[in-house]
Amino acid sequence: MTLRFTAFLLASLVLAAPVALAANAKEPAGLESAAQRSIAALVAAHGEAARPRAERGVRQVAKLWREEDGDAAAFEAFVQQHFAPDEARRDAMFRRLDGLHEQMDGSLLGTLLAFRWQTDLDLGPVEPYDELFAGYDPFAHVNDDFFANKIAFVVLLNFPLATLDEKLRDGPDWTPQQWAEARLADRYAKRIPAAVSQQIATAYSAADSYIASYNIWMHHLLDERGERLFPAGQRLITHWNLRDELKAQYSDPAGLPRQRMIAEVMERIVTQTIPTAVIDNPHVDWAPRANTVAPAAVQDSDRPKMQGAVTADREPDTRYAKLLDIYRATRLADPYSPAAPSHIARRFEEDRELPEARVEKMLVEVLSSPLMPRVAALIESRLGRPLEPFDIWYNGFRPRGTYTEAQLDEITRRKYPTADAFAADLPNILTGLGFTPERAKYLSERIAVDPARGAGHAWGAARRGDKARLRTRVGKDGMDYKGYNIAVHELGHNVEQTFSLYDVPFHGLSGVPNTAFTEALAFVFQDRDLELLGLSKPDATTDAYGVLDDFWGALEISGVALVDMRVWRWMYAHPEATPAELREATLQIARDVWNEYFAKVFGRRDVVLLAVYSHMISSGLYLPDYPIGVMIALQIKQQVRREGDLGGEFERMSRQGRLTPDLWMERATGAPVGPAALLAATEEALAIVKGR
Repeated sequence: MTLRFTAFLLASLVLAAPVALAANAKEPAGLESAAQRSIAALVAAHGEAARPRAERGVRQVAKLWREEDGDAAAFEAFVQQHFAPDEARRDAMFRRLDGLHEQMDGSLLGTLLAFRWQTDLDLGPVEPYDELFAGYDPFAHVNDDFFANKIAFVVLLNFPLATLDEKLRDGPDWTPQQWAEARLADRYAKRIPAAVSQQIATAYSAADSYIASYNIWMHHLLDERGERLFPAGQRLITHWNLRDELKAQYSDPAGLPRQRMIAEVMERIVTQTIPTAVIDNPHVDWAPRANTVAPAAVQDSDRPKMQGAVTADREPDTRYAKLLDIYRATRLADPYSPAAPSHIARRFEEDRELPEARVEKMLVEVLSSPLMPRVAALIESRLGRPLEPFDIWYNGFRPRGTYTEAQLDEITRRKYPTADAFAADLPNILTGLGFTPERAKYLSERIAVDPARGAGHAWGAARRGDKARLRTRVGKDGMDYKGYNIAVHELGHNVEQTFSLYDVPFHGLSGVPNTAFTEALAFVFQDRDLELLGLSKPDATTDAYGVLDDFWGALEISGVALVDMRVWRWMYAHPEATPAELREATLQIARDVWNEYFAKVFGRRDVVLLAVYSHMISSGLYLPDYPIGVMIALQIKQQVRREGDLGGEFERMSRQGRLTPDLWMERATGAPVGPAALLAATEEALAIVKGR
């Protein structure tokens, strides 16, 4: 599972690019002359040494100053009043601004969490007004307000906006305060109207609510003989739980028919041939292969029945309508972002600080590796059958493959009957991962556990003194293995979030370079889930199998990420597309990626499963973070193995703060971000496994 919300919650605040005036804004008459006079006046008042700061600061303010902010005389007066003339006053200004922004972020995040409480948590029915509160973004007006009251201009006048090239070139020599100052300035690199930010937030909230309630009642799936293959009461969210249930079936010798049925369900979802009546409805039986429905012949839920006849009418392209809504909302920000004039550019150049072309090259390097057919052949030999398309999710390399899902569910439900039970066990879990008792206590006191309505997610705190929120699904009879596995992953996020908030010197430095990094750190925890239950103990062989699992997972998610990237390119090339047209384009893109990289190994063409990920619909070009995260995680795990201290290394890395990706990685592991370590480790793992 992922940190699904925090990544784009602050996206409108953290925009690292040079500023420029939006195309539809108008500057006051005489602004250029006023800027020149202002620079001259500052140099005359504070000496020639002030010239570089004065020139850069005044120009940064002038590029975003509009008629509504005042005339040329008001501009000059503002500059003279708010320029910090010496380092002592500038340093005092920075520290005060840094602290005030932390208080603001914490307060607004608290409001956001409160407004989303009913929709995010499993607390009973969601009323229409709950959806309205969840769609409100208290951050949406900050950028607008802080330009209107000129706080943004105070920042831009006194702290330099660094381009990505400057950060890459000069960042290695910056002090922590210089990095924090750069991140403070980044917040005001653009002037996006509050109405635009709110429309973006509303589109994301609606898509997330749609995905959070997209469940399939598995006991009501019928095979071609009319048999029920799944247990009563099993309700799985797409895509996360469906995928994880498919993975779980590798440990069951009789699991193949269930895997094939799950793949059929996924295909129906992607193609939008799924009947509307079966979505989160325990009162309808559905045969996915024939795509027929009927009133349920068995009852495994106390939910009231829906009114009306049961029909096989398909879902009316709602999946793709939600994605189009996000695309159209994010496009509204394009005119205010001349340096990165598309959501695609902003996600790569600004949010990730990794160029799109470089990311795509890394993905293709993994997908084109000659290791792919070798690992595929090993999987075929272990399965004793030819690969089928759903085997992109093969997880038999992991120790969990030796346990059935039912056995794992029994263990985790007994151990964690409630979310509170998991929270109470956090100190033991953390010491089991290698943290000292003191640090485990420190972390546990700063993390709260909540029962998720959806699959699960992690909210990091934004202010020291507040707690990070760990959300995972907890059933009436306790936390099943899927929920536990997700909880361990989300705990990795929360631990990183705690260290990178509480233990960095400045609020502006809090966090990690991008979402891929927090995913990578969460993967490190997730890999130890069975070890924490006392069900496995790593050795050279299990480590080798773990690397093979990482590589196979990287292949799958690299393909998924390429689909996500190409779908966004298609939407920008077809801005007037209908949901039906987007559906057909997405299906063709998924087929093309499959045929290019997977068909030769799987022996089947035109598969659409790569388009099933829910992130594509609700998270706005998030998916490339996953394969990058797998690469980073392998590098981190190798560093942890070298040092033999997971807790200490995890803390050391997390406390670096939000540097650029390669700088963070070089300081953490000695090498920049990339697939080289994963590919080399896979080659070594194949030799170990074949040598057994």
